[in-house]
Amino acid sequence: MRRAVAVRLSALLAAGALTAATGVALSTTTASAAAGGVTGYATQNGGTTGGAGGQTVRATTGTAIHQALCARAGSSTPLTIQVEGTINHANTTKVSGPSCNTAADKIELKQVSNVTIVGVGDGAVFDQLGIHIREASNIVIQNVTVRNVKKSGSPTSNGGDAIGMESDVRNVWVDHVTLEASGGESEGYDGLFDMKDNTQYVTLSYSVLRNSGRGGLIGSSESDRSNGYVTFHHNLYENIDSRAPLLRGGVAHLYNNHYKRLNESGINSRAGARAKVDNNYFEDSKDVLGTFYTDQAGYWQVGGNVFDNVTWSSRGGDNNPAGPNPTSNTSVSIPYGYTLDGANCVPNVVAQTAGANKGLKVSDGGCTPQNPDPTDPGPTDPGEPTEPGPTDPPAGTNLSLGAGADGSSKASGTSYGNVIDGSTSTYWSPSGTTGSVSVKWGSATTVSKVGIRTASGSGTIGAYRVLNNDTGAVLASGSGAGVIGFSPVSLKKITFEITSASGTPRIAEFETYAN
Repeated sequence: MRRAVAVRLSALLAAGALTAATGVALSTTTASAAAGGVTGYATQNGGTTGGAGGQTVRATTGTAIHQALCARAGSSTPLTIQVEGTINHANTTKVSGPSCNTAADKIELKQVSNVTIVGVGDGAVFDQLGIHIREASNIVIQNVTVRNVKKSGSPTSNGGDAIGMESDVRNVWVDHVTLEASGGESEGYDGLFDMKDNTQYVTLSYSVLRNSGRGGLIGSSESDRSNGYVTFHHNLYENIDSRAPLLRGGVAHLYNNHYKRLNESGINSRAGARAKVDNNYFEDSKDVLGTFYTDQAGYWQVGGNVFDNVTWSSRGGDNNPAGPNPTSNTSVSIPYGYTLDGANCVPNVVAQTAGANKGLKVSDGGCTPQNPDPTDPGPTDPGEPTEPGPTDPPAGTNLSLGAGADGSSKASGTSYGNVIDGSTSTYWSPSGTTGSVSVKWGSATTVSKVGIRTASGSGTIGAYRVLNNDTGAVLASGSGAGVIGFSPVSLKKITFEITSASGTPRIAEFETYAN
């Protein structure tokens, strides 16, 4: 039985920078690291953009995350979900819809694509609730903490994995996250970051994985060799028993990671896997690289690594450590550009950049942390339009109160005026699933946000457009309800047009705001 993991936090020490190891192919894509954009294998196979270009919504519960997925026009409609607060079993339920396939005991990204989940504000914590990615592609998870997800005991979630991917998953970027447990398998926990059953083109960057029996794996068994093309860089693995990570088949690139207190084994390359291991810092650990617990060998190419107080066991049987003097036994070609921090400065750089709530700081490739490039905003850029849930309106005066209203379609028993009366108990509905409602003023009024609140029993808005009714210009488009932002515009009449829906929408309030 694997011993329980003892929690130990210790200071990370800075050291002088070294130049990058020779033989590394550099290209124009190295600029992406400095800008804080996607890196590694997630840049391949068409790239990973998540919900870029789509609607942005705010969620403070797991149910709201699922609702946002289900409110999209389709399962591939781009969507960014900004998450704040603690997400747990108490506030997470299954939500159904044509664009989603969710579950009550986990955050389920199943049979979807083009989604970003990003922590904002005071931070996002998924407490005892794992994130599951299945039959999905183009997914970004950024700036969140996932902790204490169990496969046994109570409550259980996601098979005990903090983040798990399986079944034909492509292009996932997980960045600036903190994944942690409070023990090993005997305490009910499994892996922090698992990939299996044909998962490919994944990057884990600037993240913290700690206090767990198992860091993570690529491949669920010796025969599950359909996974690979995974990059791990600028991550901290601390107080992990094994699987940092476990590789079965496929190719992995591991560079500029800080490994601290790997208690039993570290990078376990087996079953034909090939790992390129560049400029990492291994500290106070045992058997940090090799093939362990199997007679099916894996391979590695090493260069520029530092081994600080690392012990190595004897070779024999199913135990084949690469040390005490690791040398390469394969060659791995990397298809993307990247820059290497010198291994001696990795503890300092990783301490300042890795994990949630670090301001998305990255390394410039010269051992110096820096903020993301403001000219290349990520999904948390405050200039992006946000769409909090309908119970979270923007600050300021609702300009619709005291204005007029009309529209193009009205169901029997409803009124256009109900959307400007300040009451969520009355509503307007189109006569079918499509129609429009407008707010109007006697003189030009500046508007930069609208809030669409739905009433109880409402159908789901599939797609909408916000129009400047004076000129016909489209100010915004997307799916679902909530707050919609756009560049400030002066107009006399603004229109919310529903172009598709599931069921009949009920618009309780059409709020308008100047800022």
